[in-house]
Amino acid sequence: MILHVAFAAFLLVNSAIADAGVQEQVAVESDEGVLVLTKDNFQSIVSSSEYLLVKFYAPWCGHCKQLAPEYANAAQHLAQNELSVKLGKVDATIESDLAEQFGIRGYPTLKFFKNGKPIDYSGGRTKDEIIQWVLKKSGPAAKVLQSEEEVQSFIEGKHVAIVGYFENLESDAAKLFSELADSVDDHPFGLVSDYSKFSNLEHKDTFVLYKDFDEKKVPYDKDIANVEDIKTFIFVHSLPPIIEFNQDTAQKIFGGQIKSHLLLFLSKKEGHFEKFIDDIKPVALDFRGKIVFVTINADEEEHQRILEFFGMKKNEVPSMRAIKLEDDMTKFKPESPDLTGENVRKFVSDFVEGKVKQHLLSEELPEDWNKTPVWTLTATNFDSVALDSTKNVLVEFYAPWCGHCKQLAPIFDKVGEHFADKDDIVIAKMDATVNELEHTKISSFPTLTYYPKGDSPKAIEYNGDRTLEAIIKFIEADGKQESSSSTTSEEGDEEEEEVEREKPKDEL
Repeated sequence: MILHVAFAAFLLVNSAIADAGVQEQVAVESDEGVLVLTKDNFQSIVSSSEYLLVKFYAPWCGHCKQLAPEYANAAQHLAQNELSVKLGKVDATIESDLAEQFGIRGYPTLKFFKNGKPIDYSGGRTKDEIIQWVLKKSGPAAKVLQSEEEVQSFIEGKHVAIVGYFENLESDAAKLFSELADSVDDHPFGLVSDYSKFSNLEHKDTFVLYKDFDEKKVPYDKDIANVEDIKTFIFVHSLPPIIEFNQDTAQKIFGGQIKSHLLLFLSKKEGHFEKFIDDIKPVALDFRGKIVFVTINADEEEHQRILEFFGMKKNEVPSMRAIKLEDDMTKFKPESPDLTGENVRKFVSDFVEGKVKQHLLSEELPEDWNKTPVWTLTATNFDSVALDSTKNVLVEFYAPWCGHCKQLAPIFDKVGEHFADKDDIVIAKMDATVNELEHTKISSFPTLTYYPKGDSPKAIEYNGDRTLEAIIKFIEADGKQESSSSTTSEEGDEEEEEVEREKPKDEL
């Protein structure tokens, strides 16, 4: 592995050895202020560090490369200010044992160790967001502010800051605010409790969300009683009315409390942002708290998978789609794609009121769909074929990019040939990346499902070996199957295929 190293040094870190009662000097390489951790020094560093943030990464990972300079700058800032938090990194492609130990399934994954105990990192990926998160986790959840000057200094320079005003720290509202400060990691919290040091307090027994955009500050004007309501309030008002999707905002957008989103597909090259946003912004303000308005720059190559997920092509931009995350990424398409304020308002209003029908992807049915031993299904003919009460039907749900699907293809063709002369048996396949069914959700590829004949049969998912003999035996036994004898490595590969299936969704 070739490392680009601006500077490297060796730090001597004391590691306590309890049973020996002595100190061992452990050499640790530092790359741009970030400790390079390996299986040989990992436990020593964790044990000797009160607070340690560890990044598990892969050298080839694009997101890891984008995070690297921000992470290094955060490490250097913490060191220069003599703060107690250290930052380290683990090359998970080399230190596979460490990656396995901490259940690393994607890159980059960050873990925060507090006195040796790990918790998942849930902050952002910029220098300031990393610093803010680790300082909050290593100090008091809410910083006590003793004067008007301290309040102003706390607010200044921050995108969002939340300040609570509670004279009685034993009140239910003050305790709930402290609970929020401890559980909400995205923003810094401040606390004013000594009212005598403030000449003219505008807000009392509540909290205020300060921000450097839009209305600048938003006081919480309801009873401080319901944690989830308050978290939703913070989420809604900490984002602009229309937010652009990118690597820095993705977690904030899709990890928030509002699970209904309007996605505006635009082209910066064509000037769509300047042309449409001003007209749409009043609509976004009116529906704030009900649906999040998100812009996606269709010019970006990394966003093409998102267009594909919605069954869109570049020539359809500008356009919009709505999505409900809590309903397994249910998609909704407007009758008219025009992005006028009036048309957007009508679509969003109908969507919020439940008047818009779910949009299911379907490709055009080829003329020769049933001319080969393995029939081709799309969303348009699936029910009439697979749910035919006079036939036993085995369907493979596949993805064109799926490696296991490609391996299965020649075997599945032979299954089709084996039953080609059986009028009551159909072997079929459907590309589930471009065809969607309201009654069936596919979570991994390939998925083989058997639909036995009958008036109201239950679908049976095949979980046996993917061999010609095993699949034929399964069909001839009318869906009865023995426990799969697949190997552990194959099961691991299955998990990888499922991760790939979810990629377009994760990139949203």
